[in-house]
Amino acid sequence: MGLDIRYPIGIMFAIVGALLVVFGLITSGEAELYRRSLGININLWWGLLLLAFGLLMLFLAWRARAKLQSATPEQQQN
Repeated sequence: MGLDIRYPIGIMFAIVGALLVVFGLITSGEAELYRRSLGININLWWGLLLLAFGLLMLFLAWRARAKLQSATPEQQQN
């Protein structure tokens, strides 16, 4: 049983998303910074999206591993 590719992808997206969320929260009061994006705190919203995607990948990897471990030995060989 090898490493599921969803683990490193999920970790990477979750870390980048969390960093963007923190940066977006810290800079939320600076209107000048978000003038080009029509006043939308784009760092916060994209950070939340990336964090959600990363957590989804980690959940899917965890679920696949749990499903594989709960399978009977005959099912694992196929």
